Amino acid sequence: MTRKSTLASLVVAIGLCLSLSACKDTKTLQENEQLKAQVADLQKQNGELGNNLETVTAARDALIKENDSLKAQLRAPKKTSAKKKASSRKHHRRQV
Repeated sequence: MTRKSTLASLVVAIGLCLSLSACKDTKTLQENEQLKAQVADLQKQNGELGNNLETVTAARDALIKENDSLKAQLRAPKKTSAKKKASSRKHHRRQV
């Protein structure tokens, strides 16, 4: 009988160990799935930020080009008109 009870307790112990390891595996699998979901979300955010970066970079480049053009216009010598200004006739009061 001792062998039967020893064998029975061994089977129970093995059963408990397997159920505990199954619990741990289930918990690990759940954590793994959560981490996979978080990684997928971060990859999505990274892609969006990459697109935003490209848009902002293109806008910055356009502004730099426009700024350089405006600076060049300011540096360019102003053309004077060929016409002479008509002299204005001023009426002077006579001193009495």
